[in-house]
Amino acid sequence: MTSIIAAIGSTTTRSLSDFGRFWRFSGATLALLPTTALRSRDWRRLMPQFYRVGVRSVPVMMITGVFVGLVLAAQAAAQLRAAGLEERMGVLVNLSLVSELGPVLAGVMLAGRVGGALTAELGTMNVTEQLDALRVMGANPIRYLVVPRFVACVILAPLLTLYCDLMGALGGWFVAVIIEGIPSEPYAFYTADAIERWDLFSGLAKSVVFGGFIGLISCYKGFNCKAGAEGVGRACTSAFVTSFIVILITDYYMLRAFQDTYRAIWGFKPLL
Repeated sequence: MTSIIAAIGSTTTRSLSDFGRFWRFSGATLALLPTTALRSRDWRRLMPQFYRVGVRSVPVMMITGVFVGLVLAAQAAAQLRAAGLEERMGVLVNLSLVSELGPVLAGVMLAGRVGGALTAELGTMNVTEQLDALRVMGANPIRYLVVPRFVACVILAPLLTLYCDLMGALGGWFVAVIIEGIPSEPYAFYTADAIERWDLFSGLAKSVVFGGFIGLISCYKGFNCKAGAEGVGRACTSAFVTSFIVILITDYYMLRAFQDTYRAIWGFKPLL
């Protein structure tokens, strides 16, 4: 019994300590952000991160968005046709993509592809003592390595989310118009009438927050991984799992906050 209590206490203390170190790491990153953004040499380091985070993620976002749109439209087609509302299929498909599924899916894909790569890269630098070498030379590893990656994730996450939404909308249109034979004009009209700027804003706001968490968590896990290839591998897995859980939790609370704000300003919004 004593050993069980000791194990629980040790795990709790270690988790709380790790949680505190993460927020200290995040605070140091955010504190360096304003001064780093004003230096041209830091912007030169940012350009390669735009390519790694953004360009290399485009194929994954395209495939994910298209097939999610296909699945959503295929599921909604039979149900809405039975109710005589098949012309409003685009409302369900595109509204789900813009405000909910798009940001979450883009965040998860970004955490899996980009987060793992960032953790592996920084973890390898940590294991091979390159981070210590930067400190010895008087350079701040957080300014030099973390801030450009964090900025790239924050800026490109909403752009990748928009691309994922667009691909999903095209997939939904293909099922609705080409396969199900729904006229294109009513499909587009009801979709444009139902989706508001608030839906687009809420989805993009979520993606910015998700991108920031992915960048911070991945860099933190890389900076604090254990020695050896096994330590780097464990850090990559932990970065993805942690980012995935944080995205889901954050999505719920942001959804409730946006819903309450919308109702307080404009009142109830009907779906169809």
